[in-house]
Amino acid sequence: MKRINEENHLNRIHPVTNGFFNMLFVLLALMAFIPIIFVFMISITSEKSIAAYGYQLIPREFSGSAYRFLWGERKTILRALLVSVEVTALGTLIGVALTTTMGYVLSRPGYKLRGAFTMLVFIPMIFSGGMVANYVVVSQMLRLSDTIWALILPLCVSSFNVVISRTFFQSTIPDSIIESAKIDGASQLQIFTRIVLPISKPVLATIGLFLAFGYWNDWFQSSLYISDNNLYSLQALLNNMQRNMEFLTKNPTAGLSLQAYQRAMPTEGVRMAIAVVVAVPIACVYPFFQKYFISGLTVGAVKG
Repeated sequence: MKRINEENHLNRIHPVTNGFFNMLFVLLALMAFIPIIFVFMISITSEKSIAAYGYQLIPREFSGSAYRFLWGERKTILRALLVSVEVTALGTLIGVALTTTMGYVLSRPGYKLRGAFTMLVFIPMIFSGGMVANYVVVSQMLRLSDTIWALILPLCVSSFNVVISRTFFQSTIPDSIIESAKIDGASQLQIFTRIVLPISKPVLATIGLFLAFGYWNDWFQSSLYISDNNLYSLQALLNNMQRNMEFLTKNPTAGLSLQAYQRAMPTEGVRMAIAVVVAVPIACVYPFFQKYFISGLTVGAVKG
């Protein structure tokens, strides 16, 4: 009993240290939260107030013109939103399936080509073929230009995610379970789907979040491979709107509200409103996967 009390005393955090860490965490949380509030407040600030007083956390004059402008383009934005949702959902599902299966295979010590394929996975983390080679493969060899697969397949699998999956399976899935299933006559596919995947929720959530964030925030693939306005993702559309408001006039299905705003377009407010529209949906998803995400990131950090 005395030994337990001594261990508890040694593990106890001093109140001053505890207070310091609490203040530090509060400060870090504010550093992450205040910019979001700041961007939102700018998005509801009038253009006159921004021109006269600059960016302010508490606006001198409020205005909803930026969101009215985006609402006027709701048909175009909604179509791009559906493309982004479709790309994110399909890409995440396909990416998780490919990444976890590859990571599981590379984690099995009895796989003969394990070393060779591990090197093939590891090399792209150091060296890249470059943008030109990637463009030639996707657009010329695979002929995926102006298809939704041009937004999905290039981002499906990354070496970093494969390494995370392999590390998780190596450190979490005991070989004895796999051997017992083999003795019972289970195939490798049955072992993976019925035994490995049900106890691999942390790595599934981690890889899924990485892929979902990547797909949702991606606009570069659209700029490379998409010329059809109906296939623009939300981020690509809003990025074009942010860089050049004249993009709407070149789109025959857009520009309806532009006529009403062309003399006094809320450019600064629209830019900030675009950032809010892009960030809020994916930010609302993260809390539901936070527990699995954190446990997945700490795979292999502590061994005992």
